[in-house]
Amino acid sequence: MPEEQSQTIMAVDELQAIIQRCQILEEIDFKGEDFNLFQVAGQKCLEDGYAAQLLEIIQNEKNKVIIKNMGWNLISPLVRCIFMYKQEDDKREHCLKILDQLAQLCNPKELFLGLLEQIEQTSGEQVCQTVMLLLQPLQTVLLKLQNKKAYSVGLSLAMIMNQLTPLPVPYTKQQIQEDKLGLCQCCNAVVHFAKPFVNEVVKNMEESSEYNDMELKEELLKFCMKSLKYPLLTAQLEQLEGIEEHPLRHFATEIIDILWNVRELIPLLFLHRKGKSPHWENQEFADIEQKNSADSLACLSYLMFVQHFGIDCFPMVFSPSYLLQCNMMHVEVLLKRTEESMLSKGLDLVKVMTLCPIEHLRKKSLNILQLFIDKFDAEGKYTLFRCLLKTSNHAGVEGYIIKNIKDQIHLALTKSCGNTWFTGHHLVSLLDLVLLLPEGAETDLLQNSDRIMASLNLLRYLVIKDCESDNQTGVWTALPKIEQNFLKPLHVGLNMSKAHYEAEIKNKKENRRETHSSNTVCSLTVSGEKMPAMTTEMQLQVLHSALFTFDLIESVLARVEELIEVKIKAVMDENS
Repeated sequence: MPEEQSQTIMAVDELQAIIQRCQILEEIDFKGEDFNLFQVAGQKCLEDGYAAQLLEIIQNEKNKVIIKNMGWNLISPLVRCIFMYKQEDDKREHCLKILDQLAQLCNPKELFLGLLEQIEQTSGEQVCQTVMLLLQPLQTVLLKLQNKKAYSVGLSLAMIMNQLTPLPVPYTKQQIQEDKLGLCQCCNAVVHFAKPFVNEVVKNMEESSEYNDMELKEELLKFCMKSLKYPLLTAQLEQLEGIEEHPLRHFATEIIDILWNVRELIPLLFLHRKGKSPHWENQEFADIEQKNSADSLACLSYLMFVQHFGIDCFPMVFSPSYLLQCNMMHVEVLLKRTEESMLSKGLDLVKVMTLCPIEHLRKKSLNILQLFIDKFDAEGKYTLFRCLLKTSNHAGVEGYIIKNIKDQIHLALTKSCGNTWFTGHHLVSLLDLVLLLPEGAETDLLQNSDRIMASLNLLRYLVIKDCESDNQTGVWTALPKIEQNFLKPLHVGLNMSKAHYEAEIKNKKENRRETHSSNTVCSLTVSGEKMPAMTTEMQLQVLHSALFTFDLIESVLARVEELIEVKIKAVMDENS
């Protein structure tokens, strides 16, 4: 008989011998030695590639009591072998069937601890794979538990999230599509794992208006709060072109759905309005969570008011001023962070201040934004400005930020503080975002007039303040790019816009003469938006106002180009 076949028979025979000896024993007579021998023999069968034989033994009805008490010992070697047999489909399939059988047959309490221990021991690249492998058996076991089910569900979710948290969250489109470590897939699998327990809470709440068993609901609430902080607070949640089903957006939707279903979504949105914190039965946990919940609640507000997750559930009874006050607390939390992904979420919440119809609240929020800007050091301000220029999509905010950039450049040039963030190559990189027209010559100059004027004033300052021989700001090095991306298209855009508006004025005047009335009411489209019904005279005032804006831009542009020409000529004269 070949030696390999002999070893196989020995491994399987050894396990069979242990099982036959235990079959004649009562359940209470199983000893620690029996458990150890069973584990060693079972592990040897798995490692030597004889999972098929082990599966037959486990499925044998005669061995039901033994597997119930001892089977959980096989979890650790079973998980190792499943990963070891990745390329051997038949052996891996047998191992997966064994795992399913253990979930059905083993003592739930013992198997629960075995599964949780396996998740706790995994690390690095295998975390997500291990979690996804064990979620189904873990769910099966938890659904069987009667005593301390809520505690066990909470412990499972907490353990899983603790293991996932050290992993980097995919941020770019390519990272999200690759999902190299499987985090996106794993997060959605965890939500699916939690659904039966959410349904149980919902069913109990529907059956009794005085539903008092808050433990399971509280554990699910803890899970949602953790998920909001990680991975959602860090995640890129904008809809990305080319990704039809954004996995982290799907995860965010599921978390919002859980909060809505357990009737906590709306209360959480207004939790910090009066300095409150989430309702926790355990006071010790409440004290810890109060410190950590601010990030989670800020992320929830971002999901609702910026990304519009769950917005259909939101009651439309609150005034804009009230919503602004509530959200400014969350903006504060996010703007205090230095990570770009979190800063950008805070800046997206700035949309509340730009879109609020109440003028004095918009001004107040702008003052608050300036206070936050002032709290950052030079590097923090630089990162903040970059984020705002990329995300605000509001010419007024962009103009305000460009003015702040000018102030920081002035400080860098006039104080010997060694500030490298607003001079040299760092500043040139920032100027690439400032000194350009978003749509080239086709840019709506009227709608972007605040930004364009601020950019021209900044460029004028740089040309006056920084000599070409010094070139501390790097503006003279970047001048060819500035001319190509900003000055030339601005000239073309101004000519096109002025010609268009002058033609409109001429057309309106001719129409007025034809109708012999200046009170004729008609409509006008400005900056792509249809204006309210106006008389011809009112429309002419709007058109003349637009022309005045273009003239103002043109005069500043001419002054900047004149200064550039004078500086260049002076340098050429010195060199000749």
